[in-house]
Amino acid sequence: MQAKRYGDGNTVGEGDLRNFAGAIDAAGTTKGVFVTTASFTRAARNYVARSPKRIILIDGEELARLMVQHGIGVRTRVRHEVKRIDEDYFDQETL
Repeated sequence: MQAKRYGDGNTVGEGDLRNFAGAIDAAGTTKGVFVTTASFTRAARNYVARSPKRIILIDGEELARLMVQHGIGVRTRVRHEVKRIDEDYFDQETL
């Protein structure tokens, strides 16, 4: 696994993924996960699609979605209650 924390406007390119693939080889495995707070370039995504290695890419948007979904590093600030009509209340037989 490799993680990169980049600011707005930065991207992870094909070169970063090539280096990661080399690290996967050095570790003697064929799978890896690359996480970034930024995004991946089209070339980086194409490289992974062509690679025989199983590399999962998680960009900043997906990372945020996963954090919210699993309640990691987030707090609930406001909860909203959604009401629905209780049709039994308006049933003609009960009036």
